[in-house]
Amino acid sequence: MFISEHAFAPTSRRRAIATLATARCSVLGRRQINGSEPKPLNLTQNRIPEKVESIHLIAICGTGMGALAGMMKEAGFEVTGSDHHVYPPMSTFLSERGIHIVKGFRPENLSHQPDLVVVGNAVSKDNPEVVRMFEMDLPFCSLPQALNRFFIHGKAALTVTGTHGKTTTAALLAWVLSMAGLDPGFMVGGILKNFDRNYNIGTGPYFVVEGDEYDTAFFDKGPKFLHFTPSRAILTSVEFDHADIYRDLAHVKKAFLDFVTSMPEETLLVAWDESPAIKEITAHASCWTNMYGFEERSPWRLEGVRPEPPWTYLEITKRGEPFGTFKTPLLGRHNALNALSVIAVAHDLRIPKDLISEGLETFEGIKRRQEVRGIKRNITVIDDFAHHPTEVRETLAAVGTFYASRRIIAVFEPRTNSSMRKVFQKVYPDSFDDADMICIRKPPMLDKIPADERFSSEELTCDLVDRGKKAFYFPDTDAIIEYLISVAQPEDVILIMSNGGFDNIHQRLLERL
Repeated sequence: MFISEHAFAPTSRRRAIATLATARCSVLGRRQINGSEPKPLNLTQNRIPEKVESIHLIAICGTGMGALAGMMKEAGFEVTGSDHHVYPPMSTFLSERGIHIVKGFRPENLSHQPDLVVVGNAVSKDNPEVVRMFEMDLPFCSLPQALNRFFIHGKAALTVTGTHGKTTTAALLAWVLSMAGLDPGFMVGGILKNFDRNYNIGTGPYFVVEGDEYDTAFFDKGPKFLHFTPSRAILTSVEFDHADIYRDLAHVKKAFLDFVTSMPEETLLVAWDESPAIKEITAHASCWTNMYGFEERSPWRLEGVRPEPPWTYLEITKRGEPFGTFKTPLLGRHNALNALSVIAVAHDLRIPKDLISEGLETFEGIKRRQEVRGIKRNITVIDDFAHHPTEVRETLAAVGTFYASRRIIAVFEPRTNSSMRKVFQKVYPDSFDDADMICIRKPPMLDKIPADERFSSEELTCDLVDRGKKAFYFPDTDAIIEYLISVAQPEDVILIMSNGGFDNIHQRLLERL
């Protein structure tokens, strides 16, 4: 095993850190992320009892909550859960593990009086089960609190944060550690193809966690990542996003500043060097900071990125000296940077270069991140999670590089709380330059957004046409499929971008092709 001495706190100190992270709810639960004072809540039961045997998860079918449920079951707890929407693949995943799920939120779902209730971050205080939970004085907690107490406690946390790239980066780091024989625990926001799941309890000394800047729960409006005290952390990017909870970029930067300044001095922070926001934030850090990227003065530098399909070759230097040449099947400049940050952390963990290299080469990627869903009539259909303008631009650039001689058809569904708002209305047109044809869907569930704040797909389409792009607006998914069937030709690459299921467009399109 290869374990670094750097930033590896003594057991007593790690326990103190875990206790502090778990106890943070007493402060965070009284703070709203938008700065307003919340209505007082009775948080005396926001605690995890010393003895826990049965656990109920409200909103169990989310990616993170489903992973937590699986971990809890593997750890020997009696696990139940409920959700408003119960459907495959998560319902199948949970039922195969013997986890009882109830469709719908009802007070009687707590009649068995579980020892602990885990409340998902999408659950409101008016949820019938939450109301009953308070009436019964049941102990409750958030997902990060449960993760800290039951799985990260006693291990060195490796936290990956940033507006973009954190899922891929965290997954790659977990795989490199696994290839080095360290059996890490991990929880990330996507399914790792190497493991066919997004979590692992792990027996090793490290736990890789994706540090999300989204709020924690209705009783704790602080970012999830404030619950984790890492021995090492990666900061990939800081941009404005999550317009439903953040006012502007300054508000986002404040959240990341709180995270960076809360880290102990012995923590290693590996941060991207091209972001003005990150430079501003890390200027206030008291921990040990290493920058990575393309800048000459950065300790970890990409001297060159060379795409040679199916590989991307990376020429890397450390403090001005050659460190090595690595190759990865991941596409694009952004993924080259993600890989570099993982190399920096893995090196600090004293993992030999040959094992780092093997991990990068054998990483199969994340489902829904530049995932080839199928090829029919020599037409390639790719699924990607891109939704932020930066992600759309970088994904198209990466795919365009690997399929340089082929026509790229971009299909975009704006459906996040940010992309359905007009905050990025004038930014999106610049993101599609590497597409040859663009299909823009009307945002689903647009009635959730106030009328004066709504994003206009029609306006985006017109702006793209004004830029000389071949762009089309569609009111629904069916219309997009019919159009693609009529225009797609052999050698085309159809890149479908959405953070949701997009009405199963990928499979339906492949069947029609």
